[in-house]
Amino acid sequence: ENRLYARGPRFRLPAEMIRDHALSASGLLVDHIGGESVKPYQPPGLWGEVVFTNVPRFQQDHGEKLYRRSMYTYWKRSVPPPNMQVFDAPSREVCVLKRPSTNTPLAALVLMNDPTFVEASRKLAERVLREAQSNVTRVELLHRLICGRQPTPEEQRLLLGTLDDLLAGFRAEPAGAAELMTVGESAYDKSLDLTELAAFASLANAVFCTDEAITRN
Repeated sequence: ENRLYARGPRFRLPAEMIRDHALSASGLLVDHIGGESVKPYQPPGLWGEVVFTNVPRFQQDHGEKLYRRSMYTYWKRSVPPPNMQVFDAPSREVCVLKRPSTNTPLAALVLMNDPTFVEASRKLAERVLREAQSNVTRVELLHRLICGRQPTPEEQRLLLGTLDDLLAGFRAEPAGAAELMTVGESAYDKSLDLTELAAFASLANAVFCTDEAITRN
């Protein structure tokens, strides 16, 4: 009778949920309810390029305000948050009944380069390094936290192979690992091996970029 199965259409998560999912998986999400709007990361100088009002400068918030749910993000209708626009968030200039869902290379660029997602990736790396002991269990935990399920044997093989390549790359270029840890305001755990931390952060970032990570299946 399929009483234990839930059914529904497959669709990409809304822009706000994509950001919140990354923050939640990494442990950064601040789930306090209510309060004033916040101003998380956005490209510097963006408001000054197009805004000619009495508020031409964007004053980024700091601390916990960077990690609040996206519904609290300050929204300037003439300059919406670009990482939200890429994932088809409405401009709020007019009401919309249904959001469009587009698929462009800009989405991958946001997931790979936006400070929110890079920082979430490295904090998720810290989490899996603390909570699991072997690379196999770490990869399984990382995949489960992002995609909501255990990786298949083939996926696990690919993830472990990618991890080996990343470890070799960061061992050959330790400066790159150190630079990765500077993205975002949160400090990294210096008790962890920097090479491993950077490799798992890059792996987490790659998994965040998959279709499954941002899709409700």
